Amino acid sequence: MNNKPANILFIQADQLAATYLGCYGNSVSKSPVIDKLAATGTLFDRAYTNFPLCAPSRFSMLSGKLASAIEAYDNGAEFPSSIPTFVHHLRAQGYQTCLSGKMHFVGADQLHGFEERLTTDLYPSDFGWTGDWTEVVMGQSNNDSTFNGAGICLRNPQMEYDEEVVHRACRKLYDIARGRDSRPFMLTVSMTHPHDPYQCRPEYWDRYLHEDIDMPAVGMLPEDKMDPFSKRLKAQYGLYESQPDEETVRIARHAYYGSVSYLDDQVGRLMSVLSETGLDENTMIVFTSDHGDMLGERGLWYKKCFFENAIRIPLIISLPQDNRGKFFKNVSLVDLFPTILEYADSDAGFLDIDGQLDGNSLMKVLQGQDDGWNDIVYSESLAEGANAAVLMVKDGALKYTLSGVDPEQLFDLDSDPLELNNLAGQVKYRETQARLKSLVEKKWDVDQLTEKVKASQNNRLFIAAALRQGKKADWDYNAPDQSANQCLRPPETYNDWAYENLVGFRKPD
Repeated sequence: MNNKPANILFIQADQLAATYLGCYGNSVSKSPVIDKLAATGTLFDRAYTNFPLCAPSRFSMLSGKLASAIEAYDNGAEFPSSIPTFVHHLRAQGYQTCLSGKMHFVGADQLHGFEERLTTDLYPSDFGWTGDWTEVVMGQSNNDSTFNGAGICLRNPQMEYDEEVVHRACRKLYDIARGRDSRPFMLTVSMTHPHDPYQCRPEYWDRYLHEDIDMPAVGMLPEDKMDPFSKRLKAQYGLYESQPDEETVRIARHAYYGSVSYLDDQVGRLMSVLSETGLDENTMIVFTSDHGDMLGERGLWYKKCFFENAIRIPLIISLPQDNRGKFFKNVSLVDLFPTILEYADSDAGFLDIDGQLDGNSLMKVLQGQDDGWNDIVYSESLAEGANAAVLMVKDGALKYTLSGVDPEQLFDLDSDPLELNNLAGQVKYRETQARLKSLVEKKWDVDQLTEKVKASQNNRLFIAAALRQGKKADWDYNAPDQSANQCLRPPETYNDWAYENLVGFRKPD
């Protein structure tokens, strides 16, 4: 569709719920850069993750397949090298593909189609974080450190990481602007904010008045009102032993808002370089997250469940052409694979993907043609705490969850946006429940999937224990120091190096 191949800047946040951005209607949040991006592009109001956990969500997004289809069951599941990603497709079509930041790859392949990686990953690349359904509390689970450590912080590892991620990404954009590589680019910039720990620097804390921080719309529920999965998650996080009080919740949420503003500033740095180099004139910008954060809603924190705060994510796509608008039907991260390939004018003739993907291209939506959109999305939760396959389908405003061990759930978000009234089992909704259950059972074999997850956990837990014995060979990717590329080395002469590697040079007026 483009005479000149389109560049792609893909920006991903971590644990950012859509409802904590101004462009999604939050009156507390201060996110002007992301809000401006939404105003100049298309905002997808009902965008969902296909798995409310970091690694499986990202593997699913990159492959265009549900995580269970590629056996990405938890944060310690390998992303197989044999699975094509949209990055592979773009690279085969002549794109330079580059990653700066977190993608939580597990396994020996730490590139998955990226030609260049500017940073190492934030988290381990081995099987150490394998889910284990036999444990009530895993060694890697969150605990009351989350709340004891919430507040103002001058420096923490995630700040260090994200600033390096954005610094290297900006430097890469300047390098692209030099024009030494004429290929179109696909640059992915993936930050870890606003993921817990709920901490932010003083200047971001001070952007908000503490009394303005909103509290959870639904506070702690009594035990008889909680579903079994939520109870297991509470136990996993130690919330029965140490439940944060009201002020602690407000502090954590205040710091989360500060982290959202920090993230917004980092996006602003990228947008500034893109604009001043003129690269914005032919660059598609995608902004999204891998999953959300419960932030105290229903007494729950973090992710893994199917309540809106955990699975409803921001998705904004801005094209060089005018595509302003909002889309209110259900979409999900697996839709990005076919969307990006269509925008890049890839016919994917070298690998037939027809019928293999779980998503649909959003290009017609971006062009204002939304008739006939399939208003159905699917999501999975198979990691620690699930104890069996937990599966969700959302059709319009109706959200249905089927579990191998828990009672069914059905919510109508139009009449019950806070998901307090489980309609499953009510006579009035018997046919609706049966129809949605049939969609789930058509997509998955629940019992078979449960057994496959158990077998995978057993294998990976054994391998992880075995590899801790003796000498350890890391799968981690150690990025080369990019600053060496800016230094003078033979056979280049000083004058060539000093005066020909410039960006945006001009004589003063």
